[in-house]
Amino acid sequence: MDEAKRELVQNWLVIAQRDLGGARKLASPPDPYPELAIYHCQQSAEKVVKGFLTYHDRRFEKTHDIVGLILLAAQVSERFTEWLPAGRLLTPYASEFRYPEERLMPEPAEYEQAWKAAKDLYEFVLALLPADVHPPIG
Repeated sequence: MDEAKRELVQNWLVIAQRDLGGARKLASPPDPYPELAIYHCQQSAEKVVKGFLTYHDRRFEKTHDIVGLILLAAQVSERFTEWLPAGRLLTPYASEFRYPEERLMPEPAEYEQAWKAAKDLYEFVLALLPADVHPPIG
């Protein structure tokens, strides 16, 4: 793999990692913002799957649809089909809680479920990719 591609894949994964870390910080006391935290859970899941697809030279549209991205990734590794429920859970958070016509806040358990799904998907994808594209430690 050439250096430009390796760097692009790694950048997707770094952004996913930072979204996940940001979600945890935004949900933490003393001043939590769970509606922003849950959005970053969705963003992390979206970015980590896009990193996997980029590594495997799979094209994807500009989208927040994690289910669609997972279906593309499943063409490379069928194990991704196990993550369709996580995709269905997380995809709506790209816009839910972002506009006043919607609910304004997720329930605490709803956020925790989204965070766990995003974290587990992130770890799953990293396990499928070589260490040289993983985000730097630290």
